[in-house]
Amino acid sequence: MEERDSRKIILDKIRAAKISQEERIKTSFPKHQHDSSKYLPEPDDLPEVMFARNLNQVKGKFVYCPNQKELILALRILFHEEKWERIYCGEPSIMEYVKRAGLPFFQDTGQIPAVEAAITGCEFLVARTGSVMVSSAQGSGRRIFGYAPVHIVIARTSQLVMEIRDALSAIKGKYQEIPSQISLISGPSRTADIEKTLVMGVHGPHDLYVFLLNEN
Repeated sequence: MEERDSRKIILDKIRAAKISQEERIKTSFPKHQHDSSKYLPEPDDLPEVMFARNLNQVKGKFVYCPNQKELILALRILFHEEKWERIYCGEPSIMEYVKRAGLPFFQDTGQIPAVEAAITGCEFLVARTGSVMVSSAQGSGRRIFGYAPVHIVIARTSQLVMEIRDALSAIKGKYQEIPSQISLISGPSRTADIEKTLVMGVHGPHDLYVFLLNEN
């Protein structure tokens, strides 16, 4: 009986101490609205230029297309040089450009294991980090982003934002229900886990191309 009473006293003291500590934390650290922009340098160039520079720094490849005609020509030149034959494209808005370029492609996801290059759109481009935001809501689904050895993104200048928070805010406004997967792609896949040697294309594409179409 005495042992049970002693145990109850100890547990009550632990609970009381926990409540007291939680109240002290609440009063000592009032809610604060964090503004990360105070710690970031001001943009030093146009978003297009910043994105291109930062994408190149992470080993991505950037192609600026002033109009649709130049985009079609750039696609033809790239595929003529690389001679890819197994091309996947599953987004209707992107298929239009691929068809106009005269490139053969498939959209059957069952053939993805044999793909050589995938052409997709994106949700947004983040100038500050040179990153491409993609989601499972796109017509390509989620598997192709990490499966294709070469990933080619066709984006529009209206999809350029400065910060990651801007892209997240915009995607919330774009969908009534947030996509089940949202990813940021910052250059080709890479790892340095083995003897600190950088190896490209281990967990995903070894090449990332971003074609930016000017809409102005």
